Amino acid sequence: MSQPRRAAPHLAYRPDVDGLRALAVLAVLFFHAGVPGPSGGFVGVDVFFVISGYVITRGILADVAAGRFSLARFYERRIRRILPMLVATILATYALALAFLPPGALDDYARSVVAASAFAANVFFWKTTGYFDLEAQTRPLLHTWSLSVEEQFYLVVPLILPLLLARSRRAAAAGLLAALLASLALSVALTDGAPGANFYLLPTRAWELLVGALLAFPAGWVAPRALREAMAAAGFGLIATAILAYDEATPFPGLAALAPCLGAGLLIAAGTGPTLIGRLLSAPPCAGIGRMSYALYMVHWPVVVFTRYALLREPAGWEVFGVVAACLGLAYGAWRWIETPFRYPRPTGGTLGPRPLFAATAVLLTALGALGLAGTLADGFPARYPDTRPGALAALEREGWKGGRCFLENQRAADWAGAECLLARGAPATALLWGDSYAAHYVPGLVRNAPALSHSILQYTFAGCPPLLAYASRAKPGCRDFNAHAFEIIRAYGIDSVVLAARWDLLPARTLAGLPDTIARLAAMGVAVSVIGPSPLFAFDVAVLGARGAGTHPDGSAAWFAHRGDPAIRRLSAGARFADPLPAFCDGPLCRYRANGTDLFLDTGHLSQAGSERAVRAYFPLLR
Repeated sequence: MSQPRRAAPHLAYRPDVDGLRALAVLAVLFFHAGVPGPSGGFVGVDVFFVISGYVITRGILADVAAGRFSLARFYERRIRRILPMLVATILATYALALAFLPPGALDDYARSVVAASAFAANVFFWKTTGYFDLEAQTRPLLHTWSLSVEEQFYLVVPLILPLLLARSRRAAAAGLLAALLASLALSVALTDGAPGANFYLLPTRAWELLVGALLAFPAGWVAPRALREAMAAAGFGLIATAILAYDEATPFPGLAALAPCLGAGLLIAAGTGPTLIGRLLSAPPCAGIGRMSYALYMVHWPVVVFTRYALLREPAGWEVFGVVAACLGLAYGAWRWIETPFRYPRPTGGTLGPRPLFAATAVLLTALGALGLAGTLADGFPARYPDTRPGALAALEREGWKGGRCFLENQRAADWAGAECLLARGAPATALLWGDSYAAHYVPGLVRNAPALSHSILQYTFAGCPPLLAYASRAKPGCRDFNAHAFEIIRAYGIDSVVLAARWDLLPARTLAGLPDTIARLAAMGVAVSVIGPSPLFAFDVAVLGARGAGTHPDGSAAWFAHRGDPAIRRLSAGARFADPLPAFCDGPLCRYRANGTDLFLDTGHLSQAGSERAVRAYFPLLR
């Protein structure tokens, strides 16, 4: 049924919405640049989602009401809005990647280029890293995940919304509300079980855009002044609280994302009439930054990442403000000379019509994808770093972990190879080494130091699976059964001692809180328990550190220590023997990644064979 043509509602410019964009992008910028204070600045992305849902749906409603909506018109506007800055960002970061990134990192970057050019960066980063992981902080296109979420959303909404509107605005609003509630419920359900998918994927993020979309429906509604002031104050307070109180340990998004999203929604709804906070957001400096917020978002993360590569550490002191100033300056230039001319072309400029524009877009995105594919097919152009150890050698070193047999990767507990995993045979007693890859990396050192051990060691390790009975992850579906099966292993092999080791820093506080229960359950079986604390983690792969000659010793044997350390691990290990790896490698803020010209690590944190031998001799709990 065709929609009758009516006059389109007037879509007045809202400077307060641009001011809200400024608040969101500055929160993200300050968080990523390391400005003290906004520990939850990442919620600025959630505010952006709400704004985007509101602005786009408002435009669709106006076009449908005027009888002029078309998919071609909609996607033409999206291309002009999104594509120029995306292309410029990819090309600029590619040039910097060739200059700074070692082969392995450039290969990873090239894969992210392929994903970003297909608007699937969120899926790529979900599969390969967590947003707050140390490794994520040096990936130049990590921020394009949110752009991919939006574009996936806008592949669906312009198709469905006009069909719902053909029935009635009430039916359309009800349909969006149902989708919002379903998406929010899914996000809440996955907060603990699948945090990576929850953070990155559209089904658990759609509700944030839908909050904004629903705000576009009550056109012309203006609340009384006192109510609007209260709404604006509450909205600003919710966003500010999230920015200042949340941190990387906050389970997110889930229920925690309600604060910034509802806060943004309240500010948008209150801004239909003047309020004190609305006037502040509408001030020229705020609205000006808001207008270039997309350019600022696109340039800020590459600036932060390549500053880290240039310094081989986090920016500190005045360097942080230099990063912020550089981002603002580059964003202004990009907004003025890249984004604006393409978004608002002059009528006399001979601009492309829709069909040529779509064809040019397809060619351009294909070319970007081919550029990324070239980088990964070339294995990251290793000739640029002739002295860098190839990844194949690191993989051979990992073979010492007995992969697929005693070190499982998303297999079933039944695939564990049993007696084949017994290391250092011949001692009168047997101990169980239980944990993830940060337990497995001790295996080469245990084999080499067998005579110095008081026990034979039974290797029981699973990638990404910390030895916590309460731990569950949909990304590692075999992990829970693997951990539960440990008690059968202990009984079957007469284990009298267990050593627990893992990448503890990746675990949320409430997950890590399950460590005392695991220790108590083991102690109740009469088993002696040892916990190995966090081993050194570096801001960069040791290949980068070595190639750049990082360090303060003549042979480049020290580098900046990136792990923040968590005293809670030592505290939660009460009742067990605690082994601290840091003194064996570190002197204050510096940690040794190389000794006598030999790398002690394979990447940012896993021990090499040489490092494993050194670690076992220095602090492994079962030395004679």
